[in-house]
Amino acid sequence: MAQPAAWDAPEPLAVSSAPVPEYGSGSLADLLPTLAAGLGVPGMSATIPELTPADRNCVFLIDGLGWEQIRAHPDEAPYLHSLLGSSRGGTGRPITAGFPATTATSLASVGTGLPPGAHGLPGYTVRNPATGELMNQLRWQPWTPPRAWQPYPTVFELAHAAGVHAAQVSSPHFETTPLTKVALSGGTFLGRLTGEERMDLAAEQLAVGDRSLVYTYYAELDGAGHRYGVASDTWRGQLMYVDRLVQRLVEQLPPRSALYVTADHGMVDVPFDEEHRIDFDEDWELRAGVALLGGEGRARHVYAVPGAENDVLTCWREVLGEQFWVASRDEAIAAGWFGWPGQIDERVYARLGDVIAAARDDVLLIASEREPKESSMVGNHGSMTPAEQLVPLLEVRS
Repeated sequence: MAQPAAWDAPEPLAVSSAPVPEYGSGSLADLLPTLAAGLGVPGMSATIPELTPADRNCVFLIDGLGWEQIRAHPDEAPYLHSLLGSSRGGTGRPITAGFPATTATSLASVGTGLPPGAHGLPGYTVRNPATGELMNQLRWQPWTPPRAWQPYPTVFELAHAAGVHAAQVSSPHFETTPLTKVALSGGTFLGRLTGEERMDLAAEQLAVGDRSLVYTYYAELDGAGHRYGVASDTWRGQLMYVDRLVQRLVEQLPPRSALYVTADHGMVDVPFDEEHRIDFDEDWELRAGVALLGGEGRARHVYAVPGAENDVLTCWREVLGEQFWVASRDEAIAAGWFGWPGQIDERVYARLGDVIAAARDDVLLIASEREPKESSMVGNHGSMTPAEQLVPLLEVRS
């Protein structure tokens, strides 16, 4: 049998073909500035044009509740499903999480109103240029001075300074975490254990001020997805619970309120086989020239040994380029993966990988030895596919 000619070999995915988040018009980073602008907070701009102002605004962020997951589960989430047409100001459209579509990055985007290339939390784990170590931005390990890592004020801080009643209602565990400090601080933090308590208190806090900005959060849906997958009964049970929580909050909204239900990312289940789970720790080609492996299985930051950057980029494109968008740091910045095309804060530049790989297919680049817990997860997220990137912006007004 004749061998295929070299020019018949499949081309790597073009960096320009990745569906870039809608920074500046329809991303998570645009939500709170738009609401704050409607409340008269100085310096804020209404960058999601479909939204109209309200005196009292509540954002309920459900960790892991992607747009496609709501659409696919009308039986488990009948109330949420009934609100799909209200999304993004009644257009029935989702917004985008931002890249990577992961919790630490998305929460920082929500709270600061800035894209990842500005706030500087551009991944699950990234290199700290000052130490050369990987820094886990969700768990904040190893510890790093929070305000040096993310120096911008949050929208809650700016709103509070402008006389808006600002409050966060979440698990007590999150009150003192560095991630909360850099992403969601400002105003009053109120810790409550159960989802029902959070809904009730969020409604009460909305009514406290004539102008209010309230944030509340629920994490357990995401945890169920990671452990059991979005196809599992456990995840579906959590979705049913979340559906009831949203309805409970809606029933208590005080007058002149707008509730926005959104999420930090969606999720995809990845099968447990060698075809779908590529193990970096067992692949000598992918390891060659790599000093540090950051990010997560569907959104990798790859830090090369000095001088090996081009070789690593070439190798990763050859090995993974049919399933992943593989870009150099500068290519990813120019394409707008982390914010406006070509724009990034100087302090953030070296936190990004020399090579950045984002999954297009239902595949995962695991690291079984160095990341055993993360490598065992059923549900995953991080990349720019619709299942991960699109999140709801459901709206109810009173």
